Amino acid sequence: MSDPQDPSDGARLKVLEARISAAKAATAPVPHMKKDYSQAQVAWRMVIELVAGLVIGFGIGYGLDTLLGTMPIFLVLFIGFGLAAGVKTMLRSANELQERRLAKDAADQGDD
Repeated sequence: MSDPQDPSDGARLKVLEARISAAKAATAPVPHMKKDYSQAQVAWRMVIELVAGLVIGFGIGYGLDTLLGTMPIFLVLFIGFGLAAGVKTMLRSANELQERRLAKDAADQGDD
């Protein structure tokens, strides 16, 4: 048997422990909650962007109609503008997400 006090055995043991922990980390499954929460965050971000556009458009339209005394004209007009701005922002977020996913896929294919 080898001497447990031998410094070369201690160094070999540390190297072996490092290799074991690296192998465990490489084969450890990704928790599904982390992946699911990231998708939920993106979905909520898109919903909030759409609703924010509608609310801002409603506020501007209602304010102008109240100020000028023309009740539904600016309200309908600016709700439409708010909807368009919200959809445009949602599409920009979706495009950003798609670019991020394509870059990740390209990096994964480059590793193979």
